[in-house]
Amino acid sequence: MKNVSIITEFVLLGLSSDSQLQALRFVLFLVIYLLTLMGNLVMILIIRVDSHLHIPMYFFLGHLSFLDLSFSSVTVPKMLQNFLSLKKSISVLGCITQSFFFTLFGGTEACLLSAMAYDRYAAICHPLLYSVVMNRPLCTAMVSTAWAMGFLNSLVNNLFIHKLHFCGSNIISHFSCELPSLFPLSCTDPTANKLLLSGSSAFLGLLTLPLILFSYSRIISAILSIRFSGGQGKAFSTCSSHLTVVLLFYGTALFRYICLPSGSLLERVVSIQYSVITSLLNPVIYSLKNQEVKAALQRMLRQQMCSSG
Repeated sequence: MKNVSIITEFVLLGLSSDSQLQALRFVLFLVIYLLTLMGNLVMILIIRVDSHLHIPMYFFLGHLSFLDLSFSSVTVPKMLQNFLSLKKSISVLGCITQSFFFTLFGGTEACLLSAMAYDRYAAICHPLLYSVVMNRPLCTAMVSTAWAMGFLNSLVNNLFIHKLHFCGSNIISHFSCELPSLFPLSCTDPTANKLLLSGSSAFLGLLTLPLILFSYSRIISAILSIRFSGGQGKAFSTCSSHLTVVLLFYGTALFRYICLPSGSLLERVVSIQYSVITSLLNPVIYSLKNQEVKAALQRMLRQQMCSSG
């Protein structure tokens, strides 16, 4: 009988094996991560302390900032450590734990983006009924459902990963432990796991994308019916930031989780887009393009200056 060596740890290759660029990559991603932390923490703080922002749109945005903060923190710290380490390893348990939280936050964000799209539809297409339709219990239920869907999706996929045995190569051609990168390393047949992941990803997409497409089609129709260009510009400004986030997140994530993994550089670049760059862009887009957020930030800074003075 052939002896089988059971793997206890994986080796993450990262973005590339070029050691000369590791220090430069470390500085680049450290700056990105610090900006992500600062931007999302500031958004959470502003939304929490400013009573003018205690409305459904910012209730959802506060949860989005928390998700982006968590999403980025699942992978980037380990990536930064590996940039400066000769041994770029992670235990099997640590790898599966990372994949669990990565799938959890990613799935939850997908569901939350659809809730935010519906919120914008209600605000623009039915402004007189907005406060009645988007009441606090409904907003809480929508966010709770998003978290529940993300949790169940992650739990099912990561429970099934325990049925796989890793006994061959332990080298992951990626910078993090995403599930598609683990399947090629399994000694047992991962076909059922692949089908489950692709099916659950497609299910989340089919569950959330139609609501997003419906909401934005109605929003665009409503905006085009506005006679004054000033009104059109304000409405487009309000929605363009959310639509940008949706396109960036959904396009890259669905490509990664529905297509077959190949270990190519393109897969790693795509993963950086939805797991790192999008988390950085969200607070920038919402704060720089939103007058209410900028006004709230100014009020908070003035209060701090007055209290310190």
